[in-house]
Amino acid sequence: MFSRAAPAQEHGRVRRVGLLMASVESDPDGQARVQAFQDTIQGLGWVEGRNLQLHLRWAAGGSDRFRTYAAQLVALAPDLVLADATPSVAALVRETSVVPIVFCRVGDPVGSGFVNNLARPGGNVTGFTAFEVSMGPKWLEMLKEASPGLAQVSLLFNPKTASHVEALFLRLIEATASSLGISVVPARVHSSDEIKDVIRALGQRSASGLAAMPDAFLVDHRELIIQMTAQQRVPAIYTNRIFAVEGGLMSYGFDVLDMYRRAASYADRILRGTRPGELPVQTPTNFQLAINLKTANALGLSIPPTLLARADEVIE
Repeated sequence: MFSRAAPAQEHGRVRRVGLLMASVESDPDGQARVQAFQDTIQGLGWVEGRNLQLHLRWAAGGSDRFRTYAAQLVALAPDLVLADATPSVAALVRETSVVPIVFCRVGDPVGSGFVNNLARPGGNVTGFTAFEVSMGPKWLEMLKEASPGLAQVSLLFNPKTASHVEALFLRLIEATASSLGISVVPARVHSSDEIKDVIRALGQRSASGLAAMPDAFLVDHRELIIQMTAQQRVPAIYTNRIFAVEGGLMSYGFDVLDMYRRAASYADRILRGTRPGELPVQTPTNFQLAINLKTANALGLSIPPTLLARADEVIE
């Protein structure tokens, strides 16, 4: 009978897989992403300690850590590296054009130069993008539904870690904002202090809201963002469910754990001989709307029944 683990056993060696994660090791969201990958790849026949060895690096804290850990992982001569978010991929592609790289949570892999095109990436890199461009207008539409009096929304992102926001989202979001009677203002931040300044300024203006763009930097600073929007009474929408779970008003975005399960299936195929450049880059297939009613009540917002009916998760 055919065994899913047979290729590794036939070659008589343990396969090495590196994981370069963009968060801190203590982050439960990051741990959940790793667990989703581990559980799925084990189900495909790759068992740690038998035919698989995982090498984890947690790189949150600055570009130097990404570069250092990328170099460390490549020096191990792994059979594959899973790259979590754009900074991880950028660091890895500087180190190798040979080691297969499967990425997750990347905004613009073509614009970033990671792949030639989505259908046939070529080279040693493939993976899963963090969004579809059509999501941008939905963030504004849902935030306006939740807070009908909104007149201005700041788009929060770090241009160093989320250059895709300006390249792919701004024009479409601005067009949608105009039709909703909202003005949008890009809010470029690079530090905790700049995040505080942006949200404090919103709190001083009536009818203002916040849309946190898809950006690993913001996920790493989510505790501060959630705290500041609560203090300043600023309605906000996020792209990652973890924000709503931890106290943000609402989130709409891809199913993060599903993406890491799908990444494990790509890793399985590559470990069995498929070239990464032959595997198309995939966009999200599962989306989640989460609404935190406790936060809505604290902000004095009454979420319309029509919006609640569309929610995949209502937190009370």
